[in-house]
Amino acid sequence: MLKTRVMAWLKLTIKRPIKIQLNFPKPSSSIPLQASAMELAILFLVVFSSSSLLQHATAQTCDAAITFSNDKLYTACNVLPYHSASLHWNYFASNGTVDIAYRASGSSASWVAWAINPNSAGMIGANAFLAFTNTTTGNVAVFATRFTSYSVQAADVRDEELAFTVYDKRAEYSNGYYTIYASLELPGNTTRQNTVWQASSDFSDGVPNGHPLSTANRQSMSTLDFLSGQTASGGGNSRLHRKNIHGVINAISWGILLPTGAIIARYVKVFQFADPAWFYLHVACQCSAYVVGLAGWILGLKLGSQSKGITYHKHRDIGIALFCLATVQVFALFLRPDKNHKYRWYWNIYHYAVGYAVIILSIVNVFEGFDILDPAKKWKNAYIAVIATLGGVALVLEAFTWAVVTRRRSSEKPHNGDNTTNGFYA
Repeated sequence: MLKTRVMAWLKLTIKRPIKIQLNFPKPSSSIPLQASAMELAILFLVVFSSSSLLQHATAQTCDAAITFSNDKLYTACNVLPYHSASLHWNYFASNGTVDIAYRASGSSASWVAWAINPNSAGMIGANAFLAFTNTTTGNVAVFATRFTSYSVQAADVRDEELAFTVYDKRAEYSNGYYTIYASLELPGNTTRQNTVWQASSDFSDGVPNGHPLSTANRQSMSTLDFLSGQTASGGGNSRLHRKNIHGVINAISWGILLPTGAIIARYVKVFQFADPAWFYLHVACQCSAYVVGLAGWILGLKLGSQSKGITYHKHRDIGIALFCLATVQVFALFLRPDKNHKYRWYWNIYHYAVGYAVIILSIVNVFEGFDILDPAKKWKNAYIAVIATLGGVALVLEAFTWAVVTRRRSSEKPHNGDNTTNGFYA
């Protein structure tokens, strides 16, 4: 009975329209607004995030046609999401060991790596196996190397003992693929391990050293249970998901809603029949952009604190400046003097200057974010299309409204000593 009553109350509540009552000093009339802009932004975010998750969560199976040297068979395998890589293994519960075969595509002039990080996710603390072609001997070499910082020098890449016991390791290159074979003891005698894999063609002094900062290189990590075969997205995939959410939120709020609100304020208010509706539309757009953008900004700070050693200085600095200016702009709403006040002209200069600066910084930082995330080109192209459309609409309205204003001013010139002015533009 209680469940039935709760469900009935929820249905009744959801059916009611959401209204926002905005009370500002000017204009004096109050118009209830439907929260359509916010709902559209949230809907776009959900659709984008869902499609991104669906794409990354698509189940994959290992290629049964893959054969390994000595015709060795592996009972478990996972297709890894980057570098055309896969991991194959046999787990031995009796002694807590595992035989692995890590396979990744690359040229003979590149290198590949697979690692276990016993203490955390990512590169710092990773105990890695690196396979590459020795330019001196022409043979495929495999190094067991620990990584303790992001500033890796060529001298740091050497064959050494790892934090866990390695019984055997070797590597081969065939048909465009490196394969690393290793027998090792799982650290901590636990089957759930943080794994990292990598591929690059950067060398220094004949040894692997460095890789690009693309999405594939930065997000090649996951948590693997060698017993069940299940992978958890708590490592790189969840961080990538949060970065995607951060990018979507900021692109919608700072990169789309803010310019749209500015277009409404500049052009719609020219039409007297739209007064004061344009004001409420403008405020709704900008406040929605600020609130949603605040969430994206906080998420960005959180991501930055979780990525020690990796700092995107330009993107971060622009983001901080953008948020500070946007906060100042919000206070402009409460400091707005009356149209006929002597300080109104100065307030207009301040409001326009800060507003346009925020819009420019927003668009620049959205493109900075695209360069960092390096998503599929269609997302960047889609944003370019949106901004180009808004720019085209602004140009058309600029020409049209100038014609309207010019015609109105000529028809409202003072007659017979009448020195009144058109207060609509004051």
